[in-house]
Amino acid sequence: MATAPLTSSALGENIADDNRASIGALPLSRLRRVTEYIHAHLDGSLNLAELGAVVFMSPYHFARLFHRSTGLPPHRFVVRARIDQAIVLLAAPEPSIAQISRAVGFRTPSHFSTVFRRLVGVTPHEYRARCLQAGAASAPGGSHAGA
Repeated sequence: MATAPLTSSALGENIADDNRASIGALPLSRLRRVTEYIHAHLDGSLNLAELGAVVFMSPYHFARLFHRSTGLPPHRFVVRARIDQAIVLLAAPEPSIAQISRAVGFRTPSHFSTVFRRLVGVTPHEYRARCLQAGAASAPGGSHAGA
């Protein structure tokens, strides 16, 4: 079950289209500020207090308005953003899956693999293998590079 990447620009368009940026939702400027902060700090431990402070709100109030604005609780949004970034990184043969898991904010590769598989439908190793296989098949000369 693959998920569509969540980007701050896409969120802004969706919110404007759905007219959710009204009473009871985060103003678009604050939503953009916090989503940009999330994407810039994926490798760290992002908690509600920290995210709320970015937009000058209490953690509880921030979480409620963020959920109303995006349709996702902050934690789920952060996890999806981490997996989206991991998908980009897994398209190349390096760095290792363990390095990617740390780079996108997971404490252990096993937890990263579990969450990745739940959201994407395959393990990170399987995903990388498919990406590299698709890249080799589309390269000029097929899989016989330099032969």
